Amino acid sequence: MDLIALGVICASLLVFGHSLFSLYLMLYTWEDPDRLRASRGPASYLPPRLSFTVLLPARDEAAVIYETIKRVVMANYPAHLVEVVVICHVDDAATIAEAYRAIEDLDAPNVRVETFSGGPISKPRGLNVGFQRTTNQVVTIFDAEDDLHPDIFAMVNTVMLEEEVSVVQAGVQLMNYRDHWFSMHNVLEYFFWFKSRLHFHARVGVVPLGGNTVFVRRHLLERVGGWDERCLTEDADLGIRLSALGEPVRIVYDPSRVTREETPESVSSLIRQRTRWHQGFLQVLRKGVWRALPRFGQRLLALMTLSHPFLQAVLTLLWPLAFAGILWVKLPIVVTMVSFLPLYALLFQLLATVVGSVMFAREYGFRLSPLLPLVTALTFLPYQLLLGLSAVRAVYRELRNRTNWEKTPHVGAHRRPSVVRSAELAPRRARVEPVGRRAAHGMGRRR
Repeated sequence: MDLIALGVICASLLVFGHSLFSLYLMLYTWEDPDRLRASRGPASYLPPRLSFTVLLPARDEAAVIYETIKRVVMANYPAHLVEVVVICHVDDAATIAEAYRAIEDLDAPNVRVETFSGGPISKPRGLNVGFQRTTNQVVTIFDAEDDLHPDIFAMVNTVMLEEEVSVVQAGVQLMNYRDHWFSMHNVLEYFFWFKSRLHFHARVGVVPLGGNTVFVRRHLLERVGGWDERCLTEDADLGIRLSALGEPVRIVYDPSRVTREETPESVSSLIRQRTRWHQGFLQVLRKGVWRALPRFGQRLLALMTLSHPFLQAVLTLLWPLAFAGILWVKLPIVVTMVSFLPLYALLFQLLATVVGSVMFAREYGFRLSPLLPLVTALTFLPYQLLLGLSAVRAVYRELRNRTNWEKTPHVGAHRRPSVVRSAELAPRRARVEPVGRRAAHGMGRRR
């Protein structure tokens, strides 16, 4: 019994500490308003100087790729400074045809399609193909369904030149929070990740980069050898490798200039997506590049971040035992009280999630139903269970060495008129005429 009690105390304190730290990361920028102000992009822009390579890896994306190409072409930046490469496997005839249709309709000579054959058929393989066939100074990635802000290149050009940084991660936000019972939770994960948590990672100096709207100078990508084609989270892997070089990452979060995306279209799609992300973190953990981080605090944060899927999987499998223990195992009162600490932390996270749903709605101009906070609270535990099952599945796949890419289908749900109209009510920053815009006017494509 003493060993059981000791095990319960140790496990409870471990989970409680991890949960409190996760809560701290969720609220990091709210703790100090100066951090939030510092994360915003510039109010005015320098004249265009840097040239950009836009990599658009696409697999079975005929439904959304046309609009994405259009949005890149319409960006407020000189067209001759932006090369856009749509990267497809040779067997993806529908996406290739739709990309060529967009190029012809938009009269966009700075956009082209590059194809590759063989395996692996994965996003990082496509990124390496595109990277090797392009030349511009700054390389960026957008996913096939992304709605980027028209000023994104002007903003990054200014940040890189003014602040002398070589890596910029801009904000990404899911928008269609009403579609499914899990959608708001999915939306809030992005909201807390880009608005708050990534800023802590940047301060410590270990940043698992996002999969899109990340900008890296070409010489750095050449130095680290591009992307790991077998890694399921090639973005986080790249971020850890750049952090190991001591390269700072500038996080820019401005709700009026985020890249907008959609939530998965079904529970099964969500589970497959999260399985891929969890397994990718486990792959990066096993590779051990994080051990090359120079400071102990960096290595500790990397270890906690990358091992989280394993901890989540273990906790998910232990839930039945925990409930059985409550019913049938008699423990000393002190041990019982300690065992409830993780529950208290979970309740705090639930409260932060409900408050976050209101803050998200205000920031992006959505009118929330009075019942939505209640629905969010009631679906909190089922959503955590989905994430836990995804983690269990990821650990199983990693142990079995199954690394095939489970793709998330995209339908453009964030582009529906009801979503776009609501989001357009969001408070915007005062529009400042960028420096040099007049000189550059007419050089970019604005149709």
